[in-house]
Parts: sequence; C-alpha cells; structure tokens
Amino acid sequence: MKKVSFGLPENVIFCKNCVESNQRFMSSVQHLITNKEKKSTVEFDEDGICLACKYAKKKRSVNWKKKETEFLSILDRYRKNNGEYDVLVPGSGGKDSIYTSIILRDKYKMNPLTCTWSPGIYTDIGLKNYNSWIECGFDNIFFNQNKKVHALLTKLAFLNLLHPFQPFVLGQYSFPIKVAIEKKIKLIIYGDGQEERAVNKDSRPIHGKKTREFPKTHYLEKNNPIYLAGLKVNQLINNYSIKKSDLNAYLPVNQSIIKKNKIELLSITNYLNCNPQEKFYFAKENSKFEVNPDGRSEGTYTKYSSLDDKLDGWHYYTWYIKTGRGRATEDASIEIRNNIITREDGMLLVKKFDGEFPKKYFNDCLKYTGISNNSFFKTIDKFRPKHLWKKHKNKWILKKTVWNESSN
Repeated sequence: MKKVSFGLPENVIFCKNCVESNQRFMSSVQHLITNKEKKSTVEFDEDGICLACKYAKKKRSVNWKKKETEFLSILDRYRKNNGEYDVLVPGSGGKDSIYTSIILRDKYKMNPLTCTWSPGIYTDIGLKNYNSWIECGFDNIFFNQNKKVHALLTKLAFLNLLHPFQPFVLGQYSFPIKVAIEKKIKLIIYGDGQEERAVNKDSRPIHGKKTREFPKTHYLEKNNPIYLAGLKVNQLINNYSIKKSDLNAYLPVNQSIIKKNKIELLSITNYLNCNPQEKFYFAKENSKFEVNPDGRSEGTYTKYSSLDDKLDGWHYYTWYIKTGRGRATEDASIEIRNNIITREDGMLLVKKFDGEFPKKYFNDCLKYTGISNNSFFKTIDKFRPKHLWKKHKNKWILKKTVWNESSN
C-alpha cells in the first residue's frame, strides 16, 4: 500500500470491529523523531480487524489465574522484607496509577514508591487528583521541570513536528528509570498497557513469553543521535541560549546503564484482567479521585482520563489533524473492545465529538508557549495530510470518515 505524509497508508480503512483507523501511529522512540520521520501504523489482518481488537479477543481466553501466578513470582523476586521500596509506580494520580499502587500495596503486600513527572501546565482537577493519590498513603518523588525550558521545547515540538506533547512524553519515559536507578529499585510497574490501544505489537499476555524486553522507547541505544522537538541537542544549545544541563531531564538513559542496574519494566495489565473503566470505578471507590468537572473532556465523551495537563487538548487535536482520528476514536475503540458500547454507538460518538477544538485552555497554551493565534493555525494547516483533508466552502473536512466509510 502506498505511503504518504508521515508514512501513513494512502488508502484509509477502518477496523470492522471497532472504529480505529489504519492511520493510527504505533509507538515512536521520541528522542529519534525528526520532521522527516515515517511512522509505523496499526496493523490490520486479512479480515479488516485491527491489532488491538485481535488482542482483546484473545485476552478473553487467557488463563488470568495463571497470569496472576506469574505476576506473583515476578513480585517475589523483587520483594524486600526490610522496609525498603521494592517497586516504583510512575503516575500522576489518575485512575491507572491509583489502581496500580493500591493493588500492589494492599493485595500483594509490596512497598511501592511513586514518582511523578509534572504536566506542563497543571489543571486544577489534575493537581487535586495528584494530592488525593498521595493522601492515600504513598511516598512520592515529584519532578517539576524548568518551565522556561519546557515551554520552549513545547513550542518547538509544535512548530517542527506538530507534537506539542513530546516534551512531556520524553520525561514520562526517562524520569522513572532515573528514579529507579537512584533509589536502587529494580522493578517499575505502569498501570496502562499499550496493547489495548494498538500502539505496540507486543502480546506477552497472549503468548505467555517469559522474556520481557525493555521497550526501545525508553532508552538510548549506543551511537544513536538524540533529537528533542525535532532538533539535535547541539542545535538547541547553540540556537536558543540554553545549557546542556537544562536538557538533562529530557535525555534518555543509556541502554547499558539500564542493563547494569538490572531494571525491569512492565505493565500491570499484562497480568491482571482490567480495563480503563474498571480502573476508574476502582479509583473512585478507593480514593478521592474526581472526574472532569465539565462533565466530559473536549474531543470526546469520557470524563476520567488525561485530566492533568492543559496541553492535553492540543495533544489530541494535533493528533487528529495528523491522522484524521482523535480522542473520541481512541475512547470509543477501547470501549467497543471491552463490550461497553457497540460499534454503531462508537460511530455516532466519533461523529459528534472527534476533532472538537480545545477552546477551554487554548489561550493559556498560547501564552505558555509564546505561539501567536495566527502561527498556531498556519502550522496546523501546514501539517494536514493531503490524503486525509480537503477544503469545502472554506472549511476543512475529512475525505473519509468511519460513519461514512465510502466517502472521499
């Protein structure tokens, strides 16, 4: 199939089971991204079913009791009986980190340390939920990055890559590893699994592999150049009057250091059968976790995910521009796979909410990054893939949509 902008398939198709599109990016190694990068996209089988739906179907036949036994054996290898931390749980105080940390502490009797890489611009509800999480009885290491540098990188990532969330993602990947090494913790457990979102080919819970490879997204391989916001580190230092030390927080850990410290990283969803909605209900019952006070988040119909950062709206909107599928597509696809809604319901929700403009924090984000209103929209239009978008009566519309799959 011919590839076009970002390496996307020219012919747009949608999963026959959910509402996912073949334009959906797979996970990228963030510190290697340039404006010439060609993305890998979600795989579909010969029947038109996406990778994540195939995973969800196979997941129903998994022996989860056996998987929990495997999980226990992993925990026992790292368990400490001297009161020291034996597992690190990265998070922000959302449903995933609340679920993971409480389950590990209360059910499996581990002694977790939690850590948080600060959002770029905290929302009120995000900060409130973070505090509620820690009030559940957890020690936490919080890193509040240099906001001047973070704002600059966010601006450059938007202008160069249409990826304003990249600086946050860079820290999400590297900061927990640095904490684990410093605190001599060998096990890192995340609360969210990429397999359910079709962004990772890994299907360990299905195939039962014993070997758990450290994800390439989280480390620096030998001799690889490092790019931040689409620019080499030396370019940032020379062109923007910043020091190497200003960028250290965003730099990945070398693979050899991870191996030397014998760090293991896994997701709890590989071993315990849970979905995002179930984790939300768990967080509500076991903490003071609160949902979006507006009733739902912009661009979707759900109210309990990605509430922390005012830049979240830009992230999902730019994602929609680059791929023609947005936050509602993501949420609806997950809920279809978990038999919470039907595909027909999902299509209606995508039609109603996908691509909604993030107006609530728009001016806050412009001020934070120093991007003008005019520059924002010019950059947005520059990155629209021609095979996805057309202009009709001075308005941009998608050529093909899941609710009208034959459109063009």
